[in-house]
Amino acid sequence: MRTGNEPLHARSPLKMRCGLALWGLLWAIAGTVAFIHAGRPEWAAACAALAMVAATDLTMVIRHIRQGPHYQPGKDIPPYAPDRGRNDAFGIRNDTGRRRNTGR
Repeated sequence: MRTGNEPLHARSPLKMRCGLALWGLLWAIAGTVAFIHAGRPEWAAACAALAMVAATDLTMVIRHIRQGPHYQPGKDIPPYAPDRGRNDAFGIRNDTGRRRNTGR
């Protein structure tokens, strides 16, 4: 269930994730260049692969930021329908909430 006032004051971590992805992309590119100059092609390939992952993450984050805020239901709308006893783990209630006749 929802607690507090999350829909009113929730903050998205997308800007922080964007900054971290950009920081990682810059370091991965610098590492690729440094390892190429040092004659270590395996490490340069690993840094290049990491740069590709960071670039993909950065494009996804920017895409989500540009989409803008999405609909958030109000406090009076529950996040899902109440159980009403349909998913009883022990099998002692039926669909209407009454006890089953187990023959005991």
